[in-house]
Amino acid sequence: MKIYKKNSYIIQALPVICFFAVIFFPVSCKIVPDAHATDHINNREENSPNKKSDQKRIKMYDKGQLTNEEGEYLLSLARKTIEAELFNRDLPGDINNLTDKYLEKRGTFVTLTINDNLRGCIGHIIPQESLIEGIKINAINAAFEDPRFPPLSREEWGKVKVEISILTEPKHLEYSGSDDLLGKLRKGIDGVIIQKGYAQATFLPQVWDQLPDKAEFLTHLCMKAGMSGSEWKKGELTVYTYQVQAFEEEQ
Repeated sequence: MKIYKKNSYIIQALPVICFFAVIFFPVSCKIVPDAHATDHINNREENSPNKKSDQKRIKMYDKGQLTNEEGEYLLSLARKTIEAELFNRDLPGDINNLTDKYLEKRGTFVTLTINDNLRGCIGHIIPQESLIEGIKINAINAAFEDPRFPPLSREEWGKVKVEISILTEPKHLEYSGSDDLLGKLRKGIDGVIIQKGYAQATFLPQVWDQLPDKAEFLTHLCMKAGMSGSEWKKGELTVYTYQVQAFEEEQ
């Protein structure tokens, strides 16, 4: 989900910025093992890469899973949206006969990397707008509004790889005690949100690749929320889970 290699995500407000702690994870991002070849993305600036995008996905365990074609379209839309803003161009019109899936409210993330190093990542865990609008909004935010980085420059554009993640709606996880929580979490499948008072944080499912031990996963997640790493053992956290379908460009 290979997976968001050595990267983690925390909820503080919406939109969500993909935060990382250098103590735990040197910054870099990769996504999912299942690869399906896609077409070249056309109409790029001369200094942009002529790359073949490679759709990669994780089963979402719900009926809202996107087809390869739908994921490829949204991935190319994220790139074209950033490019239009960066080079003062008009964004091409949406394709005809958009499927209903594009109009559903879905949580989305857009992640930008350069040479496997994070260059911007912002998204919504809780659905706020349609899937297609969420991709556009978070593409712009990831490129130009991530406070950890200066706005993306034209000089950098040719090096950027675009990745998108489509989220299912979080569901409350009922559990009784720390052992029950460990038993109910599905390693490599569930993204996890924890809450206690004003403290809250999330790890996308990709993080399981770097933190495969459930106890260690929860310990780091609690620390990301600003709590003691052992807070999950008390059985007092509110927990939600969700799944992700991810697509990335091949670089």
